[in-house]
Amino acid sequence: MDDNKLYNALLKSQGERSRSGSERGEASVEDNFRKERPYADSEQGRPNWIRVDSNDNEHPPTLYDSSVSLSLIANPRPWSREQLRERKIIYSGMPDKKVMDAYRELRIQLRNLAHGDRFTVMFSSLGSNGSEGVLTAFNLATALALDSHTSALLVDCDPYNDELDSLVSSPMDKGVTDFVSDHTLSIRSILYPSGIERLSVVPAGTQASSAVELFASVRMRELITELQTRYPDRCIVLNVPPFRENTEARIIERFADQVVFGVPFGEVTGETIAESVDALDSDKFSGLIFQE
Repeated sequence: MDDNKLYNALLKSQGERSRSGSERGEASVEDNFRKERPYADSEQGRPNWIRVDSNDNEHPPTLYDSSVSLSLIANPRPWSREQLRERKIIYSGMPDKKVMDAYRELRIQLRNLAHGDRFTVMFSSLGSNGSEGVLTAFNLATALALDSHTSALLVDCDPYNDELDSLVSSPMDKGVTDFVSDHTLSIRSILYPSGIERLSVVPAGTQASSAVELFASVRMRELITELQTRYPDRCIVLNVPPFRENTEARIIERFADQVVFGVPFGEVTGETIAESVDALDSDKFSGLIFQE
């Protein structure tokens, strides 16, 4: 067969396939694969489509967009600058620039130790007053949330102190100990907006008498693991009772990548700090925050 006959045969074959495809209801090139066509066995040419209802939650997106995720973090009752100042919560542009810069430097150092990845840091005061620790832990989480590319979560694991209530703009109810003791509760039911953009909080809960056993449970491990892995741009601060006086801090330490101690002004000696670091018996120790 010469070249002309071969070319004509190919054209004829292509035309037959195109007509055949049209008869079977297949999409042609001109349709750009966007027009729906009935199946060949549709009754009287009407499409025999079947409606399938799907739940978007069953098929989460495979690509994660941090800008979308961060914009979805609820903050229905944001604190004003005056309210932040009254509560001694740090904020960008605050008059005491030294304090703000100190927390920024702390954020940088923690990120460097984590090699830029998300991390979980445990904060515990070496003093005896747990209320000072709650404020410092909250400000540490706030410093992390001030980074526009990061979300932060403060998980309060100090059920003996209720100072967190005064730092959060939304009323809180159930918390960590309630979730661990009640298997019907969902994680969503213990997450609350803080009043700070990109910062959420989980309160300690109401089951203080059995906190040690609850923190040591399998469900507690499952809770922290879920919180750590749900979002790739989230940093977590675990606030625990004073390290030297409570067992809870030793239990929670296993969930942390880093540990930071708070040093209340005039309460703690250098010897006490050294003993506490030795008692931690871990290479997770990252540094000290001196509290005034």
